Amino acid sequence: MRILRMTLPLLMLLPVPLAAQQAGTGTAGTLSLELNTTKSVESGCQLSFLIENGHDTDIDAAVYETVLLNTEGQVDRLTLFDFGALPAGRPRVRQFVVPGTGCEGLGQILINGANRCEADGAESDLCTKGLELRSRSDVEVIG
Repeated sequence: MRILRMTLPLLMLLPVPLAAQQAGTGTAGTLSLELNTTKSVESGCQLSFLIENGHDTDIDAAVYETVLLNTEGQVDRLTLFDFGALPAGRPRVRQFVVPGTGCEGLGQILINGANRCEADGAESDLCTKGLELRSRSDVEVIG
């Protein structure tokens, strides 16, 4: 019984660092872009992204050229997703509604590249440097 009492407080400390590591989506030197959820809404398909700038520098503007592919792999449309400002080390959620399409018809999202990326008041490569893509939905994110 004495061993259990001594071990229990030590075990209680373990989840804290693990939870802290899991809270952030990205790692240092990367830009993590995750399609977190898709939701059919009256006007179309709502896409929720979790994005985290793991670079040491704030990104002032991040706009991605995005290609939406249907479930058969055919191009549905080409569009721009404006993720706005992305502070270093801070997760952000951005939502976009794709009008006139249901989420069930969406198969993949291709991040075709950065249409606009600015940091420190100038054009930057931080939006593509170390870009990590993932999805928690049935819609795959590729790039």
